[in-house]
Amino acid sequence: MVRDGYIYGLSLLAVAAALYWFTGGWAWSLVPVLLAAFFLWFFRDPRRAIPAGEGLIVSPGDGLVTETVRINTPQGPRQRISIFLSVFDVHINRSPIGGVLSRVHYQKGQYLNAMNPASAERNEQNVVTVRGESMEVTFKQIAGLLARRIVFNHAEGETVERGQRVGLIKFGSRVDVVIPAEAALRVKKGDRVKGGSSVLAEMPEVVGALLESKSSRTLSASARPDLEDGEPL
Repeated sequence: MVRDGYIYGLSLLAVAAALYWFTGGWAWSLVPVLLAAFFLWFFRDPRRAIPAGEGLIVSPGDGLVTETVRINTPQGPRQRISIFLSVFDVHINRSPIGGVLSRVHYQKGQYLNAMNPASAERNEQNVVTVRGESMEVTFKQIAGLLARRIVFNHAEGETVERGQRVGLIKFGSRVDVVIPAEAALRVKKGDRVKGGSSVLAEMPEVVGALLESKSSRTLSASARPDLEDGEPL
């Protein structure tokens, strides 16, 4: 569980205990007890199985895929995947790929409904770019109508692993992932994804290069003359 869950939960339980002490009954304490239970549940941090394999891009958060679209950026054409996180989803954010955090930029803004496409540009957000060996992926932590705090626990220049916990957005929110134009999508609008474990896309040229390299090694080995007994490899 995230530390915030203990802070909110235990504080509300203390309020409930104080109300019981002063009133002599649980009636006034019921609301803070229910809120404490909600916060303890909301800030849950379940373990996830991170998929292995080259060229995979995993989801940075839990939620509903609301859009997959091609966009133009100053760096050229890209694809954007938008994921809506309701108050019922896990709000821990994870890195979509392994690599170096080449850019971390916080931007103040509005608090439009995260389902509104305009929220991608106008809402408060934290933009993070991860530069891996074979690709560069950017993801945005975007505040929503209820969200009022974005947390990111790393700085530019640090190295992260695929699926590693990097922060969270409190309450309803949205995460956008900007990936290379040539990446092959593995999700579509309407799919539900889990942070760190759901594969959003993969880079076909990375997979192809690995297969070609493996094939070349196999051919090279088969072309070698038979070794005599005891001859070193």
